[in-house]
Amino acid sequence: MTEEGGPARSLRGIRVLDLSGNLAGPYCGQILADLGAEVVKVERPGAGDPARGWAPPAWGGDGTLFLAANRGKRSLALELGSEEGAQVLDRLLSRSDVAIQAFRPDVARRFGLTGEVLRVRHPRLILCTLTAFDPEGPQGDRPGYDPLIQAHTGLISVTGPRGGPPSRVGTSLVDMGAGMWGALGILAALRSRDRDGRGRDVHISLEDVGLAWGAYHLMGVEASGQVPGPMGTGLGMIAPYGAFPTLHGAVILAVGTDELFRRCCEALGLEGVSEDPRFLHNADRVAHRTEVEEVVARATGKLERQEVERRMVAAGVPCAPVRDMGEVAADPAVREGAFRPEVHPAIPDYRAVAPPPRWDGERAPPGGPPPAVGAHSREILGELGYTPEAIRRLEEEGVVGAQRAAEP
Repeated sequence: MTEEGGPARSLRGIRVLDLSGNLAGPYCGQILADLGAEVVKVERPGAGDPARGWAPPAWGGDGTLFLAANRGKRSLALELGSEEGAQVLDRLLSRSDVAIQAFRPDVARRFGLTGEVLRVRHPRLILCTLTAFDPEGPQGDRPGYDPLIQAHTGLISVTGPRGGPPSRVGTSLVDMGAGMWGALGILAALRSRDRDGRGRDVHISLEDVGLAWGAYHLMGVEASGQVPGPMGTGLGMIAPYGAFPTLHGAVILAVGTDELFRRCCEALGLEGVSEDPRFLHNADRVAHRTEVEEVVARATGKLERQEVERRMVAAGVPCAPVRDMGEVAADPAVREGAFRPEVHPAIPDYRAVAPPPRWDGERAPPGGPPPAVGAHSREILGELGYTPEAIRRLEEEGVVGAQRAAEP
């Protein structure tokens, strides 16, 4: 059982104001919530975070992308563009340790959500700003989404089958990476504040994250002058490496050393292949990639996927069957270990994918499902000192939205 004061709840007592929408900022806030922080998500009254409507697929009325990035939070529906909404925001900021915002730079300036403005009234606040591009660069004010940044930073150019059309990585790698790096930056800033009492401005651009994910490709260009292209499931500096056919489906083989290649050949009955002068060492195999991969593919193509996997596991060769998402979701180990049932008011069989870290064998405990739009508006405003009468007035004026379904 997770200990109350352990690392899984290490941010207990830290208050986070999540002003972001879509994916990168919400994912950052969810990581902090998973670590025990109290996270208030501010959404526009009505539809709320645009990601709620990114469907199908939807579950309980919200898109599953939204559900995957907003657990463990409370929702306040607030119109930031109004004068009274700005006053509510200032009260929220005064009680927060961290604020996350992902507005375009011009919108952030209009709302006063910049370090220069906030530092005057809230000197201990850690402000995490997520933008599409480097704000100091030539495209600093441009908006951006994950596939645009994957294209801009070259990731799409090295993704997909050899000679095939441009392909986006099949998940929002840059958005979620920005959220992860934002959380790391916030944790570092909190640690610094423990020492000197000062708030910090943490800035994460999707552009910088995309460049970081492509680091070894960029360094390869610097080192060799050679521009890499897509290699499907392969890797330019190792062979054989990637997906190989079987009678039904494919299997990934990662044969990273000469000894592993010898074992792989032995397991597939490829007598003498590992002694072929063209294939003796990894550099030789990379130089003769087509030939070595054809030899391996002919052998795997005569076997069932499970048999290739069985042989490779027995030989100690890294491998994995290529599974679709349906197979992954049905895997008993995944259902037992990674899927985490939680109570959701609108979804009887709701379950979420648990955060990756384990501390002494324990994962972070459930933090509650993503909230409905404005589900906690009245509760949060009450904590800020607003009276019931003042809350009703803010609702009537459209400054605040509140979920009324649970009221008698």
